[in-house]
Amino acid sequence: MTSGSTPKGERRRRALVEAAAALLIEGGFDAVRHRAVAERAGLPLASTTYYFESLDELVTAAVEHHGRVELARGRHRLDELVTRQRSADTLVELVLEMLLGPPSDHDAESVLSRYERLVATGRRPYLRPLTRTLGAELRTLLKEIFIRSGADVDDRRVEVLISLVDGAVVNALIEVDPDPRRAAREMLRDALSR
Repeated sequence: MTSGSTPKGERRRRALVEAAAALLIEGGFDAVRHRAVAERAGLPLASTTYYFESLDELVTAAVEHHGRVELARGRHRLDELVTRQRSADTLVELVLEMLLGPPSDHDAESVLSRYERLVATGRRPYLRPLTRTLGAELRTLLKEIFIRSGADVDDRRVEVLISLVDGAVVNALIEVDPDPRRAAREMLRDALSR
């Protein structure tokens, strides 16, 4: 048994991953640095290189942790859904929650941060396999939400709706007073009413 696989080692590794994920959400990829992660986790600086071979490995673990937490929240939300016909407005809000996260007091900033991370992920080839895996799981979750809500969608329709939300969000974010959730809500509601 190595020290990384002991209960203490697992707790330390988990603390580092959670700290890196929090920094990622707050400040993007540039915020995830060995020193910042160790300080946030309350561990010695050397612990980041002891438990992770590289900063890329730590970033990957942080991205996966954050993605898994969001997917677990989505699955919990899905488990609460009884299969029945839903109003378009309710379905739109469920989809937006899965794609943009729950609404917050600083919604535009939160959504901007999310999209900055998504775009920055594309510049990190080592994250592409993980991003594809998490994206496929999100699409499966969305499809199940549509099915349980009485909406007839296939994989292609889910892709189109995600692209529609993404485009509405990006366009809204360049406005002087952005409200990306409102813009995505309107576009999605229009698309689902057809």
